[in-house]
Amino acid sequence: MRYIIDPLHSDVAFRIKHLMISNVNGIFGKFDATMESESEDFEGAKIWFQAEVNTISTNITDRDNHLKGEDFFDADNFPYITFESSKVEKINDEYTVIGELTIKGVSREVTLKGNYNGNDVDAYGQTKYGFELDGSINRKDWGLTFNLEGGKGSLLIGDEVKLMINIQMMKA
Repeated sequence: MRYIIDPLHSDVAFRIKHLMISNVNGIFGKFDATMESESEDFEGAKIWFQAEVNTISTNITDRDNHLKGEDFFDADNFPYITFESSKVEKINDEYTVIGELTIKGVSREVTLKGNYNGNDVDAYGQTKYGFELDGSINRKDWGLTFNLEGGKGSLLIGDEVKLMINIQMMKA
């Protein structure tokens, strides 16, 4: 069975430390995903995901433009962040999703943990399937190495990026 994302009821967010004392949160405004699964519990599913870098938003235009620039994502040369799963495993009620995350032309294996929240029929008669995934990556593994010293010698931003993904899928 093939599933597609419902972008109106999904979000892809991240969080990173600022000055190592607080967090900066951001989202991607445009993204796409598909899932192929022969199993009703989605174990063994194949997942493909793509986010448009130019739609990154942290609610501060100057910071967003900096993130889109060469110091970070270099959106002119690398307009998309992609993920393709290699393994989806269900253990009890939790899922482990392993796959290749490609940022700025660099691909690395990542592991996400997740939950299937069930399904329900919306007001238009479409069955929606809800998922939550989270994980963390080290931004330097993808060549996102920009940093400055902040006050008291601390780094401007941390290395660990937390990923928070909430998705509704529907049959294609």
